[in-house]
Amino acid sequence: MQIAGHMAIVTGGGSGLGAATARHLAGLGAEVAIFDFDPERGQAVAGEIGGRAYQVDVGDAEAVGAAVAQAVDASRGALRAVVNCAGVANAARVVQRDGTPSTAVFERVIRVNLIGSFNVMAHACAQMKALEPLDGGERGVIVNTSSAAWQDGQVGQAAYAASKGGIAAMSLPVARDLARDGIRCVAVAPGLFRTPMMEALPEETTTAITANIPFPARLGDPAEFALMVAQIIENPYLNGTTIRLDGATRLPMR
Repeated sequence: MQIAGHMAIVTGGGSGLGAATARHLAGLGAEVAIFDFDPERGQAVAGEIGGRAYQVDVGDAEAVGAAVAQAVDASRGALRAVVNCAGVANAARVVQRDGTPSTAVFERVIRVNLIGSFNVMAHACAQMKALEPLDGGERGVIVNTSSAAWQDGQVGQAAYAASKGGIAAMSLPVARDLARDGIRCVAVAPGLFRTPMMEALPEETTTAITANIPFPARLGDPAEFALMVAQIIENPYLNGTTIRLDGATRLPMR
């Protein structure tokens, strides 16, 4: 699918991987709508790329449906791509030091990362199904963000790994479910990327982390994630799978 001339929704587009993706898709000619919980960050990126921003809690299905409808109504092009980057990474052991189960953390991470991705995907696909198919029968593509933690979850990452594992696991059944409508679904599982969360770590911690990355022995550049997203959108035979983007790293226990 050609990116230019179509509309794309990018969740979490106000920072990190989402912001890099929004910038890249806009640079390729897409009309980008940013969904972000932080309205100031979302608007800042939207203003930079000539897009639009919507303050959205992706875990709220009703709010997501309203925002998707607004974005589609305001768009000149057809909604053909959705990239789900919105997420949280709260860490907690199953039982905290004071003996309290971390149920609330688990529920929040699952709601934002996994249910949030599903909410946006479902409402966007309802719009895509009504579109005329492009050459080859394609109507749209969904790119969800999993994580290397899906397979290599570390101590304290039970909630995060479960949420990202759910995203990876649903790629194939969602692709099969949407196949008759010409809508693809692919997940990207990034490893260790240079995002605001990583940049906040002490230098010695970052050095220790990058020592586990075979090649290139550095943190990933968000622009490389954005490039992967664009390649998925443009390649019609990529469907129903999860792609690790991690420099061949495998996360250690801690």
